[in-house]
Amino acid sequence: MKNLSLACLAVVLFFLLCPFNGSSQTAQKSVDKKANQINFIENSWSEALKQAAAKKKYIFVDAYATWCGPCKLLKATTFRNKDVIAFYNSNFINVAMDMEKGQGPELAAQWGLRAYPTLIIFDAKGKPVYGTVGFIKPDDMIKFGVQGLNK
Repeated sequence: MKNLSLACLAVVLFFLLCPFNGSSQTAQKSVDKKANQINFIENSWSEALKQAAAKKKYIFVDAYATWCGPCKLLKATTFRNKDVIAFYNSNFINVAMDMEKGQGPELAAQWGLRAYPTLIIFDAKGKPVYGTVGFIKPDDMIKFGVQGLNK
């Protein structure tokens, strides 16, 4: 009888804890996913300006086009580097702008963009301070960010 009570208790505990563990794993996957990417605001320059003013941070802009091969390579390699992720997530408000939709064409004209990817660092008020065009490797991406912060 004692063994049956322990077995019942074990079964009840198993069913009570299973949903909790599943939720915990889902939450952990979400945290892991965020840790494995630069946290970009997608296609909202106004939101980036708002957050930069509130947090007193510079803004990093990835100005891209969906058809652009070097843009895709940048997203698949450099932007997935753990050191780049840590540096940009801690130092910048990051925004990825598709320059061919939404606010993109207007901003491309305003910023004088002629090629993609164009990477630009703005101060917290939205004034451009540093930029580069084309694919860059992770080490150069961090150097680019440091130089932008020093402007």
